[in-house]
Amino acid sequence: MFTSVAGRSVVVTGATHGIGKGIARVFAQEGARVLLVGRNAEAGRAAVDELTAAGGEAAFVSADLSGRAGCEHMAATAVERLGGIDVLCANAGIYPGKRLAEMTDEDLDLVIDTNLKGCILSVQACLAELARSGRGRVILTSSITGPITGFPGWSHYGASKAGQLGFMRTAAIELAPAGITVNAVLPGNVLTEGLVEMGEEYIASMTSSIPLRRLGTTEEIGYAALFLASDEAGYITGQAITVDGGQTLPESLDAMAD
Repeated sequence: MFTSVAGRSVVVTGATHGIGKGIARVFAQEGARVLLVGRNAEAGRAAVDELTAAGGEAAFVSADLSGRAGCEHMAATAVERLGGIDVLCANAGIYPGKRLAEMTDEDLDLVIDTNLKGCILSVQACLAELARSGRGRVILTSSITGPITGFPGWSHYGASKAGQLGFMRTAAIELAPAGITVNAVLPGNVLTEGLVEMGEEYIASMTSSIPLRRLGTTEEIGYAALFLASDEAGYITGQAITVDGGQTLPESLDAMAD
């Protein structure tokens, strides 16, 4: 049996929908006290209502994590409402499609500031409380896109997600003396609102390229994060877990032939 995370203080960014909401749901179900962070207050309140109706303990704070002020506000709110921070799930991210030939400075800044800079600033803002915890855990939501694979229209997204892993490795070394571990989860195609918006043809195409023949669920990413937050994962740091149903394994679609 794993040591319970009940009562621990968990901050989940980008938690009003999709993978972040799934991560928050898993921790709340396991008895953690969860602070959901996002930009959409209405969606945040709805997510909190959903988690508390299921018996979880959750709160919401609206913050723009692409800048230092928003990240510091998030951390201060976590201290105020949760009494500290044991776990930071740095999940906030966006993936607007834009081909390289048409990409503007604004397109690039938006993705890098949100996905990479915001990730780093979020960790910085929570450092003191994670160290005070004595069992601090940082779990980054990266992606298979960038670190392992590529997809047209997502060169800026892929760069931001690969950048998170570069950050993770050095941060893991620097924070180890404080007892803080830093790891990442790399989701493949997970059934979220954003993926549904990409259409049935995209979903069918992606499903056909996954050996398990299905898309992942947000909770499956949440359980990977839960493991990395556990006491039992205390000797794991600077590592990335791919959660993709085997999508990155085949050399070609021919390898998927029955």
